[in-house]
Amino acid sequence: MKILFVSLGCDKNLVDSEKMLGLLSQSGHTFTDDENQAEIIVINTCCFINDAKEESVNTILEMAEYKKSGSCRLLIVAGCMAQRYKQEIMDEIPEVDAVLGTSSYDEIAAVIRSLTEEGREHIQCFHDLNELPRTDTRIVTTGGHYAFLKIAEGCDKRCTYCIIPSLRGSYRSVPMEQLLKEAGELAERGVKELILVAQETTLYGKDIYGEKMLPKLLEELCKISGIQWIRIQYCYPEEITEELIDTIKREEKVCHYLDLPIQHASDRILKKMGRRTSQSELRNIVGRLRERIPDIALRTTLISGFPGETEEDHEELMQFVDEMEFDRLGVFAYSAEEDTPAAGFSDQVPQEIKEDRRDQIMELQQEIAFSKNQDETDRILEVMIEGKVADENTYVGRTYMDAPGVDGLIFVSADEELMSGDFVRVKVTGALEYDLIGEVYNEFA
Repeated sequence: MKILFVSLGCDKNLVDSEKMLGLLSQSGHTFTDDENQAEIIVINTCCFINDAKEESVNTILEMAEYKKSGSCRLLIVAGCMAQRYKQEIMDEIPEVDAVLGTSSYDEIAAVIRSLTEEGREHIQCFHDLNELPRTDTRIVTTGGHYAFLKIAEGCDKRCTYCIIPSLRGSYRSVPMEQLLKEAGELAERGVKELILVAQETTLYGKDIYGEKMLPKLLEELCKISGIQWIRIQYCYPEEITEELIDTIKREEKVCHYLDLPIQHASDRILKKMGRRTSQSELRNIVGRLRERIPDIALRTTLISGFPGETEEDHEELMQFVDEMEFDRLGVFAYSAEEDTPAAGFSDQVPQEIKEDRRDQIMELQQEIAFSKNQDETDRILEVMIEGKVADENTYVGRTYMDAPGVDGLIFVSADEELMSGDFVRVKVTGALEYDLIGEVYNEFA
């Protein structure tokens, strides 16, 4: 049958979607981008914050219309929203034929068989949240030259604003031999950059091996032929060890790039958030990383307007951002999620103030980013080509400092033809607010 697959939310959800696509292809289904042609529509949903929840609901309602006007026979909802609101979805959107939880997505083909061959209706497929779905197949949807490698599922941190442990279960590492097999297969299919993701990558292995094994995993991944870049995301600052820093510094394939979600810098707010670091510890970690790996690019994310955040807390965060000069930074206005402790805090900050504070931080970061980009002028960087600007001899690429989808780009002038996935040396010739401009570097020219 022809399937339209819609994947919403984060890169970790995308990995689940790609594994579902693999299972569906293995079962003989084909895929379409045309809603009117689709006989089955599958939506892998997100509900991490309110905006994501709204997008998921709107997408389900939009796709439900094709059961009336198109060829759609089955509408299936998977992912975080299905996990959280399974009964509400089935009760309020009767067009939905099945919901699958976050730990049961590997049943997608079996659920479709039950609906089509056995005549079952309104299936709810949910496994124990602490199970780890296992699939040996996957269709990469990111263009083929980079792929996300999800190394763990769930989280044990229990930050007061976060619903993830309720949706994804406790922290479970994927066994190393399974990851190495998957990474090897991705490399054989042309993937050159692996991006390690999890709710938290730094704790990898602690639950199954009794110790943090991210450095060892990196060493083993570096041995895989064809992989040129390995990028680490979602590193909790308090879990970064000297061994990890040594490995990033020593292994040539590991990008000098770390994503450290710190969320705030006021000790009072960090404590209310249930975070496990203080501002002084954050300063120490950032200082250590930059001292040991001077060219490291550090990305972080922050939350503005957390309950109880005063103007003084906000100014303290602004001062911290100004002094730390993160290379990449994103800010979310706090979103109160039901069933989280923070949603019940009495001192909620008005939406307008949350958004105003977010905008102030981003304006400051824009100045920092532009200044840092100007400092890159004349530097020679290795660049992965991602595409071409139409009707120009200009290509779009990324440096080791840039993760796809969230960071900047470099626009590269080239006389020769380049292909997506090519690595070229580029001389930086100019800077934009978040992006760089360069030209292919020929040292003999």
